[in-house]
Amino acid sequence: MSTVGVLLIVKNEGKMLAKCLSSVASWADQIVVVDSGSDDNTIEIARSFTSDVYVHSDWPGFGKQRQIAQSYINTDWVFAIDADEEVSEALQQSILAAVKLNEPVLYRLDRLSSAFGKRISHSGWSPDWIVRLYPREFASYNDALVHEKVVSDRSLGSKKLSGHLYHDTYSSLAHYSAKTTGYLKAWADDREGKKSSSVSKAISHALACFIKMYFVKRGFLDGRHGFILAWLAAHSTFYKYIDLWLREYQKK
Repeated sequence: MSTVGVLLIVKNEGKMLAKCLSSVASWADQIVVVDSGSDDNTIEIARSFTSDVYVHSDWPGFGKQRQIAQSYINTDWVFAIDADEEVSEALQQSILAAVKLNEPVLYRLDRLSSAFGKRISHSGWSPDWIVRLYPREFASYNDALVHEKVVSDRSLGSKKLSGHLYHDTYSSLAHYSAKTTGYLKAWADDREGKKSSSVSKAISHALACFIKMYFVKRGFLDGRHGFILAWLAAHSTFYKYIDLWLREYQKK
């Protein structure tokens, strides 16, 4: 019978981790948690659910860190999840049914995200189909520093899973700032020396981001939360392009 292992990479996720692991502990054949240097109780919580807890503090980027985590998994299938996510009952049953079929395909699921206490139904956030279940021997994450994806050297097809993955994206503005800072730096790190930027590019990309998210993706239907998210996204877009330009300017 095919087996499935759950893969997590974490850092300072003490507030969210137990809820996440509780949603997979009863049905996963293996749970692997790779920590990148937490200074809270993340590791203690992880060890209360699994003995497969490892620390790799030398951060190589999201993609390679997930590859490291996968190297500890010995099951037939890998299910990747983040500490701020939770598997619904319907998704659990869909995962187990897919693993039982044991077809060499990539499985996508629909992630439902919340921000600042509200479920976001528009703004480009929903539907959010992402590959999270895949055969261990045929697929893995790429080397991207941020926004990593599952890739395969084989021509694997894809199928959709039923049920939802619940995602508590941002609990507060402080949480938003802490979470996005690393992403923005990784984005600029990945493009430094490869892509040029300017003040005008930073402004135009930020404006385009707001228009797309609030109007084209109908963020206005998410009410005040939609406006806040579009404004924050525009600010983050400006930040990463201006950071790239400042790095170029300082080198000159």
